[in-house]
Amino acid sequence: MRIDMRRSRERMVREQIEARGVRDPRVLAAMRRVPRHLFVDEALHGQAYADHPVPIGFGQTISQPYIVALMTCYLELAPGMSVLEIGTGSGYQAAVLAEAGARVWTVERIPELYETARRRLEHLKYSSVHCKLDDGTLGWPEAGPFDRILVTAGGPDVPQPLLAQLADPGILLIPVGGSRREQQLVMVRRQDGRFLRENKGGVVFVDLVGRHGW
Repeated sequence: MRIDMRRSRERMVREQIEARGVRDPRVLAAMRRVPRHLFVDEALHGQAYADHPVPIGFGQTISQPYIVALMTCYLELAPGMSVLEIGTGSGYQAAVLAEAGARVWTVERIPELYETARRRLEHLKYSSVHCKLDDGTLGWPEAGPFDRILVTAGGPDVPQPLLAQLADPGILLIPVGGSRREQQLVMVRRQDGRFLRENKGGVVFVDLVGRHGW
């Protein structure tokens, strides 16, 4: 039986995201527009809109829809903002950011994921997304500073290069934890030269690997 992806996507937003309190209309609209099933292997299309992460190979995942929406909300995006994403993965989060009106610079360290995501985003005509193959913990200094920085992997602390590339004012969001696979989602606000940290609760992400990660 053929799955109605548009209907599945609407149910995902209504039952998994809106029902849990996400209200930002720009984020909800972005989640409704991005065809999530096109960011996973065809064999996993039936799981694309389910309430859990989906594997994309190389020990990585496409995050649970609610977490993608929640983290996008925490960024407090306005149209035209520059966003640095660390951990391109499938490219899905970058597409959501672009649909929400951001200009996106995204860095991936795994060559196969980088190439697949780059081609996918190009095919789907996300021209406001720029991709780079590199150690994400170093950021993308030549393209900064960034209004927002989103890290989609968990590290032992906030990488200093990312703090240096955060605009003032700006928001950085990253899972941080003393042990792998168990982190707290940390929001760092840069305001008048000061960095203010706020804990947004427990999360589980894949490891942030790199010079300033694990």
